[in-house]
Amino acid sequence: MINVERRKRVMKRSIRLGHCICDHRLPCPCDVFKEKNICSCAGERPEAPTGPVQLTKLVEKAGCASKIDQAFLKQVLKDLPAVDDPRVLVGVPAGDDAGVYDMGDGTALVQTVDVFTPSVDDPYAFGQVAAANSVSDIYAMGGAPITAVSVLGFPVRKVPDDTMNKILSGGIDKMNEAGVAIIGGHSINDSEIKAGFAVTGTIKTDKIVTNAAARPGDVLILTKPLGTGIVAFAAQIGRANSDSIEAAAASMTALNKKASQLMVKFGAHACTDVTGFSLMGHLAEMALSSGVDVEITWDDIPLLPGVLEYVAAGILPGAIERNKESCGDRIVPSDTLPQEIVDMCYDAQTSGGLLIAIAENDAASLMKALHIEGISAAAIVGRVSAKGSGLVHIKTTGRRKIPAPSPKKPTTKPAPAKQQSQPVPAEAASEEVACCSDAVSSAAGISEGSEIAQIKARFTSFLGAASSPHGLDAYTKQAMAVALSVATRCEPCLEMHLKNAKEKGFTQDEIDEAAWMGISFAGSPAMVFYEQFKNS
Repeated sequence: MINVERRKRVMKRSIRLGHCICDHRLPCPCDVFKEKNICSCAGERPEAPTGPVQLTKLVEKAGCASKIDQAFLKQVLKDLPAVDDPRVLVGVPAGDDAGVYDMGDGTALVQTVDVFTPSVDDPYAFGQVAAANSVSDIYAMGGAPITAVSVLGFPVRKVPDDTMNKILSGGIDKMNEAGVAIIGGHSINDSEIKAGFAVTGTIKTDKIVTNAAARPGDVLILTKPLGTGIVAFAAQIGRANSDSIEAAAASMTALNKKASQLMVKFGAHACTDVTGFSLMGHLAEMALSSGVDVEITWDDIPLLPGVLEYVAAGILPGAIERNKESCGDRIVPSDTLPQEIVDMCYDAQTSGGLLIAIAENDAASLMKALHIEGISAAAIVGRVSAKGSGLVHIKTTGRRKIPAPSPKKPTTKPAPAKQQSQPVPAEAASEEVACCSDAVSSAAGISEGSEIAQIKARFTSFLGAASSPHGLDAYTKQAMAVALSVATRCEPCLEMHLKNAKEKGFTQDEIDEAAWMGISFAGSPAMVFYEQFKNS
């Protein structure tokens, strides 16, 4: 029921100011009011959508890949005033997983906060991942988490209301499993879903495990497989299989509680959890803080199922490049390692495992205990080689190879259009179809706002959907576009598609090969057209 008087009162204020009072960037009346007869400033709300939702399709970057990169953080934080308090045992300058505050009786508080976007599609599972990831920083220090408050960003009325309930329910259940009491929370209306927790724990001051005490001769143990960032990206673009998705979810929702207790029991020297900064980022930070150089063996790193196949298909998310920019100058890979293998080591992890440095004499006992407790992926991945400047050497035995790209079709599909925030084609696809739709409009004398213009808009949307990568990747579809432009002898189309092909990195030989595919179907007229176009 619309409260007409309230609406008039509120809209009168907005119109007089020249700005919508609930969003100063909008005029009054706004487009929502014009299209849906809803004034949100007057407290009117659209009906919330219903039905299932795929969370990773609603965000730009999934999971810990949404975090600010390490290099930028260090640059921005370097001039902040130092905290001069002797009770702060581990603080911001340490760059560790959590802060530690001495309570003066042999006990210290361990505190952390972690918030990120969905790394899985299921809301309940995302809540579990958010909780497991948040308490992991406490476990990485050897502490025991005791309380938490939730932090949530949620696009109100843009996804089903019960999505928020499911996220929080998953978080509560996982915190209960960890023995942590949730005692409050905070939420904001945000355009992207985000969730996490601020967690407080306790630790004995003589049992603190930092990332700065690795010693030469120590063995490096990783307790969870790598690849959550790659799997999440593959799922976002509809290229992940169900086995990978399920394995990644199981890994991300698993607590690091038992691994933490065991590393303390066996006297680990140093530890960090592997999350958004990647294995390379966290290991390089441990090495630098400890004043040592380390080496890892690529072939011994545990990986999630399907990850090697995704890498072979070029499915490497952008967070890899940001992490490489942050710490790549301290990574020394073997000359025999292909670049894509090195890139995998920079994959941003969500709720990853503990990376533990422990004396060689104690490593076998810790490994046996981890496996007995069901942490089957735990593996020795390297060693601390000597005192040094924080270099990470990546070596290989040659046992593990990147497979040839597989023609097997993905088992996941892109989200249906109704679950997208806007039914707009991808930017690249929009550019590629622009030449065709604009040519049609120009030739037909179509004016904006006409019924024909609406047909044109729908046609353009269809072209964008057809050109967007789904089962076929963008590179393959670009080659097809070149071939079809030649076959149909569309000069503006070919001009646009050749430009896009070169921007995607096509060589001239690849362009010619695609063009001759079109010629093979269209015959001599297409050959003459293409040769004349090339020489013009």
